[in-house]
Amino acid sequence: MKYNEVAEYNDQWLYDNESEVSGMLGVVYSQVRHGLGNSGFPTWDGAMLASATDESDFAYSLSQIFRYYNGAWSSINAFEDTWKNSFSGVYTANVFLENLDKIFATLEQYKYNPPSGSRPYEQMVKIFELYPYQARFLRAYFYFELAKTYGDVPLITRTITPAEANQLTRTPVQDVFKFIVDECDAIAESLPVSYADVQGTHVGRVNRPTVLALKARTLLYAASPLFKPSNPKEAWRKAAVACKELIDNAEGWGIKLSAYSTLWNPSNFYSNPEVIWFRYAASTNYYAVINFPAGNEGALGGNCPTQNLVDAYEYSSAAPAAQQGKSFGEVNPATITAASYSNLDPRFGWTVAKNGDTWPSVDPYNKYPLETFEGGRNGPPTVNATTTGYYLKKYVNGSNRIVNPASVSHYAWVTYRLGEFYLDYAEAMFNYMDRDATAKGGGTLDMSANDAVNVLRNRSDIKMPLFTETGDAWEKRYMRERMVELAFEGHRFWDIRRWMLPDRYEKLFGDGNKFSTNIKTVRLSRDGAIVRGPEVQRGDWDNKFYFHPIPFSEMQKAQGLVQNPGW
Repeated sequence: MKYNEVAEYNDQWLYDNESEVSGMLGVVYSQVRHGLGNSGFPTWDGAMLASATDESDFAYSLSQIFRYYNGAWSSINAFEDTWKNSFSGVYTANVFLENLDKIFATLEQYKYNPPSGSRPYEQMVKIFELYPYQARFLRAYFYFELAKTYGDVPLITRTITPAEANQLTRTPVQDVFKFIVDECDAIAESLPVSYADVQGTHVGRVNRPTVLALKARTLLYAASPLFKPSNPKEAWRKAAVACKELIDNAEGWGIKLSAYSTLWNPSNFYSNPEVIWFRYAASTNYYAVINFPAGNEGALGGNCPTQNLVDAYEYSSAAPAAQQGKSFGEVNPATITAASYSNLDPRFGWTVAKNGDTWPSVDPYNKYPLETFEGGRNGPPTVNATTTGYYLKKYVNGSNRIVNPASVSHYAWVTYRLGEFYLDYAEAMFNYMDRDATAKGGGTLDMSANDAVNVLRNRSDIKMPLFTETGDAWEKRYMRERMVELAFEGHRFWDIRRWMLPDRYEKLFGDGNKFSTNIKTVRLSRDGAIVRGPEVQRGDWDNKFYFHPIPFSEMQKAQGLVQNPGW
């Protein structure tokens, strides 16, 4: 996409040719960030949002990600990127939409006098007519990012003066969610299912499936306890219907579940049939440099999966009968051996690298099995060695030779993929059907919560024991399944919050413990012994963490804003 920064958007010269108009929309697209930890959203020196949760711990001790739990997080020292970036995206989208008359006036003059080298007029019309709907989607997308982060936020659907900006107040979050859903309903049919018959390169452009994905995810959040829907049952029904609409249309649109192992290959965004929308990150080896095991040339250790995550993986049908369908944590509550990792869910091996694995897969790294034990080549006290006993595989291209500048991968962040919406549907149906995971509804809701989860677990490269539970047992197992399926995809941070899990943990799990922000680890010795702990201390949960603080600088500008509780 062409990206031209300009100081003023209302100068007529900007609308004089097709490339400048496309560049204006490119400015809106450029505000969409990825979650891969570099030049993404925000930049945490390579840390992913997973390292602010119980999914992983970041080995590089100077990252800003630690502000989430080291006491440095405040309204003065806020993670302000979401607020500033998203409202910048909203502003540029509003400017674009308010100048459509100039854009289409330019198009009309091309009818009889097309610029040299331009597309045929009919193709330009087809492309220009899609621009407003893409801009409206992007504005709605930025509002979803704002709502899930801050709750109530100012809803701005036109350009405003500085004086008006200084008087902004917060719109109730459910009204913001309604705006997003209404926009999705209004624009979906005006966007193509794909851009296959539209001349030019449109990789990463918004299409109809993308719109349905945003709508479905928005309704899932709107129904969640954190956002206090006025009619929870109806909110869950709407979420289930939206997810099912996407699932039912997917096959006809060429979207289908892929093998889990192929989702994270280089260039997955170009060809994987499960990916609905992505944010291109870069052609680089940076992600490998950050996440390759310490002890390898130039590697920084990166986002290290936790024992919390490993404990969530279940044993497959190849395990002894007493273990099948039980989690690693249930089977190994105290003692762990090398044999404990046998017959786990295949997703474990595609996500987590453990002691003894051959990883990365490229020469010369593949000549030496990982040594994550104390004194091992990849373990402490090596600088930036794993703090948890594990290293990350998912999203990392193990064939990169990181000291070779030519050894790069095309990395992209998967924003929406079909697998997520089977889980979203399952959660919505479970709650809509009064916590009965076996129940089906009327009309389009002809798939139970268990049916939906089992579609994912029954994939040809997964084949895990199926869900049969209901009630509290189902919810606890579902939370594990979601953590496993969507690990390192940016969901866990928000799931914990929208479920209000810290408030519900003791009642749901009934183990006498409160929700803990500490990270579980394993420690290994050269002789092969594996012991649990010690935990990485992250302090106590504070309910103010449910929402981010509005940056203090923004509060100073707009005196009508009210800060989130506790900040």
